Amino acid sequence: MNLREQYLEALSIDVWVPRLWSVAALPERAALPVAASPTPESTSVWQTLEDEVRGCTRCGLCQTRTQTVFGVGERRAELLVIGEAPGQEEDAQGEPFVGRAGQLLNSMLRAMGNPRGTVYIANMLKCRPPNNRNPSPSEVASCLPYLQRQIDLIRPRLILAVGGIAAQNLLATQTPVGRLRGQVHRFGAHGTPLVVTYHPAYLLRSPGEKGKAWTDLKFARAELARARGK
Repeated sequence: MNLREQYLEALSIDVWVPRLWSVAALPERAALPVAASPTPESTSVWQTLEDEVRGCTRCGLCQTRTQTVFGVGERRAELLVIGEAPGQEEDAQGEPFVGRAGQLLNSMLRAMGNPRGTVYIANMLKCRPPNNRNPSPSEVASCLPYLQRQIDLIRPRLILAVGGIAAQNLLATQTPVGRLRGQVHRFGAHGTPLVVTYHPAYLLRSPGEKGKAWTDLKFARAELARARGK
């Protein structure tokens, strides 16, 4: 079993997917642009932003967090993955998407040909809501400027919003995830393409939906290829 088949097995997806979506058969995979080395100025801007997040007291979550979860990954990434908020393990480790949900997300990214180290991963919130409850509107509003600044610095070709809270807040809608899937949305002043899929934690609870998630990943990969070709 090759690596891609292992990733698809982790998603519980049959490996007879069309050859069009074979990672080896996709020529653009070999043509991924090499990120330029960060300049001292850009490094300073990132450090300033991270320091601001670390010292943030804009909402009450600053009183209950173990530490902030700023984000992780390639700062010049083509693909930006945005989730909901840190959970208990993320709060302890200071990194988004760790634990079982993080492992599944890693498999999802590898299956679409964009392994974790090549993307940037962040959350709507930088602090864990107590008991992993849903973020409140005021908490999202307090934290969104930090995420917006990260997006402005990264300038991704595509945003992958995972889960309802991320998708609905980024798109300013109450539309359920099921109705947001399968289409290209636009985010922000630059009209960055945004694609929606299910959160890995939801897929762990509802493994029957993994097939739909694989469809979303193929759709996202196609849109990323289109954006790359412009």
